[in-house]
Amino acid sequence: MSDSILDTASAFILREGRLLERRLFATLFQAAPATGVVDALRGYRNEDGGFGHGLEPDKRCPESLPIDVEVAFQTLSTAGVPGTDPMVSHACDWLATVAAPDGAVPLSLPVMEAYPRAVHWSDWTYAPGLNPTAGLAGLLHGMGVEHPWLTRATDWCWSALEKGFPDDAHAMSETLVFLEHVPDRDRAERLAERVGEWLPQLKWYRSDPADPEYGVSPLHLAPHPDSRWRRLFSDDVIEGHLDRLAADQRPDGGWAITWEPPGAAATLEYRGVETLRALQVLGAYGRVPSS
Repeated sequence: MSDSILDTASAFILREGRLLERRLFATLFQAAPATGVVDALRGYRNEDGGFGHGLEPDKRCPESLPIDVEVAFQTLSTAGVPGTDPMVSHACDWLATVAAPDGAVPLSLPVMEAYPRAVHWSDWTYAPGLNPTAGLAGLLHGMGVEHPWLTRATDWCWSALEKGFPDDAHAMSETLVFLEHVPDRDRAERLAERVGEWLPQLKWYRSDPADPEYGVSPLHLAPHPDSRWRRLFSDDVIEGHLDRLAADQRPDGGWAITWEPPGAAATLEYRGVETLRALQVLGAYGRVPSS
């Protein structure tokens, strides 16, 4: 059964996925070099050092946006590309140009309004916040990056978190990336002790594997068994979500999405993204073979 999941999902990615997901799949599951991922990612890079062109498929804006920079960092980190790649420092330089004076950045910018986008990509995404600043900073710390903007952003994240955790599961997911990788471990662990009691209060948190609605699940927060946050969830909860994730594979081999992208191409692109994410999680937990 696990081989069938992998075989049909890989066929979906090959048939319907973007070049980026195809190259990343080859790196993760077929031991291909990460250079192919880097080359594919360059197509989304702008001359200003940022990333755009719908790298996050729900908006088709070609201009650089912080969310697309975050997806670029996630992709590089997943592929095992070192933080010394020049694309990383150049993207940090760009983030510094759009950050608030304290270092915080928003998810997107008003330039996005000139292009097709999903309805949830609206003006709320223009406010700097933990989503995405904490996620960006955490990814960069995980890759061993040093940069003046990262220093400012890290200080801002500490200040924001010590006032209280966010009330949204998306922002908490970004926060957990920060707390998992930020170098000041004592400070991070003091905050980490409070995460478990905070999770049930979060908007968009989906703790029940049977819940069909959109949400952030434990497998988003602990996508592999070595995650710092795996200990927050019982074995039964994790196994239930793994069962649900495997069962959600569609007859065409891919995974569906529970929101409305701006068009058919974006829908297929995001299905490719989600299919690869599902395979990574199922592979990490031993439900499908991995490279």
